[in-house]
Amino acid sequence: MFGNTYKGRVVLVTGHSGFKGSWLALWLKKLGAIVIGYSLNPPSIPYHFQLLDLDIVSLTGDIRDKEKLKEAIEIYKPEIVFHLAAQPIVRQSYKNPAYTFETNIMGTVNVFEVCRQSTSVRAIVNITSDKCYENKEWVFGYREIDSMGGYDPYSSSKGCAELITNSYRNSFFNTNDYGRLHQVLLASARAGNVIGGGDWGEDRLIPDIVKAAAKNERVMIRSPHATRPWQHVLEPLSGYLLLGQKLLEGKKEFAEGWNFGPGEEKPVTVREAADKINEIWNKTDYYIQEDTSKLHESNMLKLDCSKAYAKLKWQNTWEFNKALEKTADWYRNFYENNLIKSYTDLDEYFIDAEKKQIAWIK
Repeated sequence: MFGNTYKGRVVLVTGHSGFKGSWLALWLKKLGAIVIGYSLNPPSIPYHFQLLDLDIVSLTGDIRDKEKLKEAIEIYKPEIVFHLAAQPIVRQSYKNPAYTFETNIMGTVNVFEVCRQSTSVRAIVNITSDKCYENKEWVFGYREIDSMGGYDPYSSSKGCAELITNSYRNSFFNTNDYGRLHQVLLASARAGNVIGGGDWGEDRLIPDIVKAAAKNERVMIRSPHATRPWQHVLEPLSGYLLLGQKLLEGKKEFAEGWNFGPGEEKPVTVREAADKINEIWNKTDYYIQEDTSKLHESNMLKLDCSKAYAKLKWQNTWEFNKALEKTADWYRNFYENNLIKSYTDLDEYFIDAEKKQIAWIK
């Protein structure tokens, strides 16, 4: 896969103990990479990374601690950095905006700074969010050329992270100077709402539903009519890895911002997603209580991924129903059979990608 690009390479993943980071670490190990993780202590108990029991270097550290981050890069000398570490929850950003901005903005600056000083780093993929865009509640998808924005502190911090990425790419990692004045290609990736087994984060729909089901409780749903660009976690990860491959190959035309979202399917509401989970695992249940907190959250979010389709030849492997089916089945097996299906889910994803002749499978 990915032209065997990652086999034997040292890869640093910030935020590896988080939901997306743990799945990325698993995939990179499958590709034969030497994985170095740098993250805070576990975000939840249980947590996916621990359940995977991966044989990687797992470092505990805060991306706000520039010196510790620099030391990790100097010791292990990664060639590529996937930067996922962040405060990722919208509602948490209202409770602690300063921490959110410090982590998501200055933490990103720290990552870029230590990479700029490194002699080993050749590529950086900075993971932001679909919420980085100035959301106008459009019915059509946001493109990479649309304005950055962000109403709430989390979304604003991710918009800022994109602006910072662009500034560093222009100022220090300019593609016109690549191979002459510097050796680093920098890209950013924006994905939609990811789902999949092993997420126990707070204030997320599916984790809230399954945690309640495990305790034989009903979960409260705040915004049943809101739509989100739902996709299985492996979908954007395939995009990140494909993008990383291009950067490591020295293809400087890919050092840009990229959207990785679901295909052109009918928008799915929060309520429809909850009902679908119940069809697969009938132990789940919910009740609706409209949000009275007055905290702003976007209702309509959609990404236009035409650029990734055309230039990266990236495409989705699992449509929404398959993604939700695999997610609900993961949790059902975890709670009822004590099984961790991450390895088998990843293998099944490879098989389905091969059937569809997805570009990165070769």
